Formats: sequence, C-alpha cells, structure tokens
Amino acid sequence: MDRRQFLSASLRKLAGMVSGVWLYDIHADKRAIGSQHTDVVYQTKPNPDEKTGDIVLFLCGDVMTGRGIDQILAHPSEPTLHEPYMTSAMGYVELAEDVNGPIPRSVGPAYIWGDALAEFERVKPDLRIINLETAITQSDDYLLSKGIHYRMHPQNLPCIRAAGIDCCVLANNHVLDWGVAGLEETLTTLHKQNIVYVGAGRNDKEARAPVTIDVVNKGRIVVLAYGSETSGVPGNWAATAHRPGINVFSESEAESGAVIASQIQKIKQQGDLVIVSLHWGDNWGYEIQAAQSEFAHRLIDEARVDVVYGHSSHHPRGMEVYKGKLILYSCGDFINDYEGIGGHEKFRDDLTLMYFVSLKPESGQLVGVEMIPMQIRKFRLHRASPNDAQWLGKVMDRECRRLGVRVVINNNHTFSLQL
Repeated sequence: MDRRQFLSASLRKLAGMVSGVWLYDIHADKRAIGSQHTDVVYQTKPNPDEKTGDIVLFLCGDVMTGRGIDQILAHPSEPTLHEPYMTSAMGYVELAEDVNGPIPRSVGPAYIWGDALAEFERVKPDLRIINLETAITQSDDYLLSKGIHYRMHPQNLPCIRAAGIDCCVLANNHVLDWGVAGLEETLTTLHKQNIVYVGAGRNDKEARAPVTIDVVNKGRIVVLAYGSETSGVPGNWAATAHRPGINVFSESEAESGAVIASQIQKIKQQGDLVIVSLHWGDNWGYEIQAAQSEFAHRLIDEARVDVVYGHSSHHPRGMEVYKGKLILYSCGDFINDYEGIGGHEKFRDDLTLMYFVSLKPESGQLVGVEMIPMQIRKFRLHRASPNDAQWLGKVMDRECRRLGVRVVINNNHTFSLQL
C-alpha cells in the first residue's frame, strides 16, 4: 500500500533566516527555558558519566505512531478514518493480528520500542533524532486531498519520551493530515512537553529554524529539516509568513541548494557539525535518483553538511560516503502499522535498521556506522532473527557497493559500514 498517493503540483522556494533562543538541557527533565521555538539553541548539563571522544548519533527512518499504533496505546484516538480502503484505525490492528497473533491493548509507552531500548542503553548515543511522521492531535479536520490520515492522541506522547528522543523532525508528508488545526496542536503539544521539533512551524520563520544542540565536552550540532514533493508533500503545505506549515525544498532546483547553503553559512561556527534531514523520494525500490545524489553532494560541497539524513521509503536504501561525509539516502520505516498489508513483500518492509553514526568532533569526519537490524512485529521492535539479519545485510551490502562502500555483517548479526 502506498501512503503517498496524493501529490500536489508545486513547491515553494526556501528563503530566510530566523532569530530567537530557547535553551535546553538534554540530561535534565526536558525543561525549556525561554521563548517559543524559533532558531533554537540547546545546552547539555555537565554529566560525570558523559563519554568523551567521538560524537555518536542515533538516526532512524519514519516513526509512525498514529493510526493503528495509536489504537493500542493507553489513550487511543477516535478510530474513524476517511481512507478509501479503511474506515477505522482498528482495521490496521486487525490486519496485523491476522499475521502475527494478538496484540495487547493499552500498552505502556515503552512497548513499541521493544528491543531497541536495550540497544540505546548499550550504545548511549549523544543525540537521538527521529522523523516523527504523524499529527499529534484530536482534530477532525482531515484533508480531503489526502487519502491517508495519521494522528496520535496527545496523551500518547509519552511513547516518544520512552526512547529518550531528543529531536523530532516534522518536515514530512503526514504532519498536516488533520489540517492546520492538527499541526498547531502538534506543535503546542510538543512544546508543552519540551520535546524539540524541527522542520515545521506556525509561520515560515519557525518552520525554517534550525535546532542547535551543545553536546557537553564534544561540540555543537546544528539540525535542519526539509520535505520534498517527491515524498508526497503537497506544495500548499509550505509554511508562509501568515500560515503554519512545513519547510519545503526541491532537489531538482538549484535554488534550493543555494538557499540551504546560504542559511547554513550564516549559522555554522568553527567546529559545528551539521545534520540536514530530507524527507524525499518514493516508497519502493532501491534506485537512487541522480537529482538526489547531486543534491546531497552539493550540500556537502557548498553547505559543509556533515550528515545527510534521508528518509521516506518504506525500506532501507543504500548509503554513500562522499568526501568523508555520510549520506543516508533513505533509512526506511522504523515503526509503523503496516503488518498484514501486502503487495511489496520482496522489499521486506518489516525489517528496519537502527543507525548509530560516529563522527569526529570539530571536523565531522565519519568514524563509523553501526546498524542494528530490527523487525516490526505486533507493532513492536524486535531484534531480527539471524536469517532475517543475513538477508537484510546482504541487500544493504549490494546497494552500498553501488555507491562505493561495503556493509560487513558481524558475528553478532549487526552490520558495520566498511570505510
């Protein structure tokens, strides 16, 4: 099933810089100090257990906690859907149960992360970033132009906290499924809970605003996020001076790359590491479009980006190391309610990856990428079986070899990028 069937005709150009400061303490209780989210600066509190050395990031594909997953959490939304093939979010729960057996209801907030929590505890990454692909709202203002509508009840937001997520990317093609009212409630809910977001806002300045995070003893990380029409983002979702929306770009337009480069040049300081999140590309298949490759290279050449963090496809695609910098073309879905939906079984979209990316502070030079293969089963992440891990590892190695790097399958069934 294709969740990006309804595309619009045009994209708005990127422009502008923003101002304002919001301080943040990663190791405290997510306490916000200061103003509403604009150009956001975060600080970490000195921690005697803090690691020194390389900066370690956790990145993953789309986290889709709405619809069927929302129904099994403690505070399910009203389940009515306005989709041509499903009228109730409970239908997705029933499809999954037909394949893998009963799924518990009113589960705790940590349930969906399953075995991923042990990997977080083992690696202890400095920063955890996800693409949160759902509205967090009780709005009933669904968009007729969209055939699929993701929403999670605001009281289920603890499921994001349960994994210690530090930053949620919102520049994607589902955050406005329930209209402007749904987006505004999403932003308000995240802000009230002091959860950091990037790539969407109440106006264009907020939507374009970078998030800046100081990682104690290691350096500063700048995160920007953009969404593309190629992923199903409608052109009229672009935030304007007077309308909430998301930050949009076009990988085929030279102006987009130039504006992003200009924005980064204005904010990047000596020693900063820059991550650019791109929600782009279609759902299925492994081909990397030439426009995407050229755009990613330009971000590194002209904007001095250290990690290109791509997502949108329902399964992981290959990655590239270009001039010592990592390009993740698409990380695949990470959490979704697709169990039991047929049609693309050969891509094994139930298999996904945790990406732990190690970078040198100051230079941003890639040190390594560790990948943990996971399987989505009963709306929960499980370590992939040895056979499934072997299959996914071979696919990733095949696709990465086309881009000039290799993926090694380790004895513990994890993967490493061979630089």
